[in-house]
Amino acid sequence: MSSPASAPPPLSRSASLTDWPAPARTAHDATRDAALDCAVVLARDALIHRQALDGCWQFQLEADCTIPAEYIMMMHFLGELDAQLEAKITVYLRARQADHGGWPLYPGGDFNISCSVKAYFALKLAGDSPDAPHMVRARAAILGHGGAAATNVFTRIALALFGQLPWRGVPYIPVEIVLLPRWFPFNIHRVSYWSRAVMVPLTMLCTLKPRASNPRRVQIDELFTVPAEQERHYFRRPLGRSTVLTRLFLALDRLGRAADRLIPAALRGYALRRAEAWTLERLNGEDGLGAIFPAMVNALEVLTIRGYRNDDPRRQAAKKALESLLVEEGSSAYCQPCISPVWDTALAALALQEAGSSEALAAATRGLQWLLARQLLAEDGDWRRSRPHLAGGGWAFQRANPHYPDLDDTAVVAWAMHNTHDREHFPTAVDRALDWLVGMQSGNGGFAAFDVDNTNYYLNEIPFADHGALLDPPTSDVTARVVTALALAARKQDEPALARALAWLRSQQEPDGSWFGRWGTNYVYGTWSVLTAFAQAGIRSDDAAVRRAVAWLESRQNADGGWGESNDSYVPSQAAPRAASTPHQSAWAVLGLLAAGEEASEAVQRGVDYLLRTQQPDGLWSDSSFTAPGFPRVFYLRYHGYCAYFPLWALAAFRNRSRLGTLH
Repeated sequence: MSSPASAPPPLSRSASLTDWPAPARTAHDATRDAALDCAVVLARDALIHRQALDGCWQFQLEADCTIPAEYIMMMHFLGELDAQLEAKITVYLRARQADHGGWPLYPGGDFNISCSVKAYFALKLAGDSPDAPHMVRARAAILGHGGAAATNVFTRIALALFGQLPWRGVPYIPVEIVLLPRWFPFNIHRVSYWSRAVMVPLTMLCTLKPRASNPRRVQIDELFTVPAEQERHYFRRPLGRSTVLTRLFLALDRLGRAADRLIPAALRGYALRRAEAWTLERLNGEDGLGAIFPAMVNALEVLTIRGYRNDDPRRQAAKKALESLLVEEGSSAYCQPCISPVWDTALAALALQEAGSSEALAAATRGLQWLLARQLLAEDGDWRRSRPHLAGGGWAFQRANPHYPDLDDTAVVAWAMHNTHDREHFPTAVDRALDWLVGMQSGNGGFAAFDVDNTNYYLNEIPFADHGALLDPPTSDVTARVVTALALAARKQDEPALARALAWLRSQQEPDGSWFGRWGTNYVYGTWSVLTAFAQAGIRSDDAAVRRAVAWLESRQNADGGWGESNDSYVPSQAAPRAASTPHQSAWAVLGLLAAGEEASEAVQRGVDYLLRTQQPDGLWSDSSFTAPGFPRVFYLRYHGYCAYFPLWALAAFRNRSRLGTLH
């Protein structure tokens, strides 16, 4: 790792801003400057060291135990077992069993019935005895929460494929759905990209109803409080979720199931071919359908049951796509839900641009050059169904996912490319990105992650959508990122879109002054995102909305100077409960306060102090908490990179703002 010749002498890692006498703590105090410079250099070099040879950054992306459990289940569905890998995944699963006996959706979270049933089933498939102490504890917890019949739709479909419960225990999802026209109240283009990518191959599985290979003939009858064939309450809704619309959809579900045998064989065959062609068109080589694990599993299983041979290149690619998600560390292994190189690379570049040294800027430019080659311009993405005349210009989240660029990544990449000192290489890419972003603005002024006006909320009442994550509506955090990119570029033609987005953001501020964070945990993330956007858009620090947000952030600061927020905050009755400080959330809070002009405030000083104290000898930070929701209350993620680039970004921004009065 390189260090500038003028780097200050290293300080003890235990050094802290508050260790120095109060009178000496001025904006230009030499000792404090040395502490900051040392921390920034260490973090900068550690981040550069983790850059891949091709220029990108790709940190691990970890989900709950559902994903590795499903990987074991997939192997047993196909009858293609890898004993060594299976043993490593079981080590990972056992290590994450909670004190309550089951498995949560994130460390420290409550018992989750669906995750627990899948983990138990996977362990039993892999050979764990149901009489083993950990299995006895898990079974007691599962039965105490209603048993396997109380799991969500996706878990029940998986169990039905293994013959563990009858098909009447899952929603009626016929393959003919793919034939429904765009004007029909329910069709595949009215749901989000992730739902579409998962649903199309899933309709084939639910129509053909194949039986898993299950070579060890494992059963989990012991997880049902009532025998699966006798159970009559598979469609229990959470308290308060049963509405007239819900009951109507359930009635239609029963009607469709009864009429299924009347569907002409020719029509069914045509629908199967259409669904298969849709899947093959988006198979995406070794990056996988939708580049997300659930869709990729469904695609591989569909190829198998549709007769694609083991040596068929498409089936081989689908399997390699799943294998590429595996992370093996010694005796343990898990499967990622997807990979995040575009997101990691763009955010790492922004952090290094803030760090500002020649080494940092050169590394950031290498990352941007890698990103430049991945801009999606002429690809036939699903987004073109709603914007057929809009030119391309977006980026995907993953290494390759051409049908599904997303607005959040696109805005962050455009932001970083606009910021670079080597700007002459990127103006065309930035203009194309901004044109695409403006064209993807929803009618209410906000921006969603992948789609436009994907707000048919009635669809969340269908039996298939018990997870409540079928749609992709505009969110404050994505909108804020787009506003940041548009405001930085300051193009005249973007002013109407920018004004509408800012007005929408103002309408979304919570009564307490915060903003909801859809794609990061949670209100700290959302509030940082919007305050940054406001600052770039020229909204003054004395604006009433900004002052309310600052007051909220200051009120959430912990005694140690940091900020922490649990994923429990996604449960409405537990809005923003206090949690232990984390490096990434503390960095978001500091960045948000800096954007609001609070560099001299005590809250920022204490936040910076927390980051200095918690930096590791290797220059990075670590925290095991999950940093973001995939879907609130359903699926959560840990971005391992968040403790690498966000604290560096915050410390460098504080250094620059406090010394120069300029936030890069």
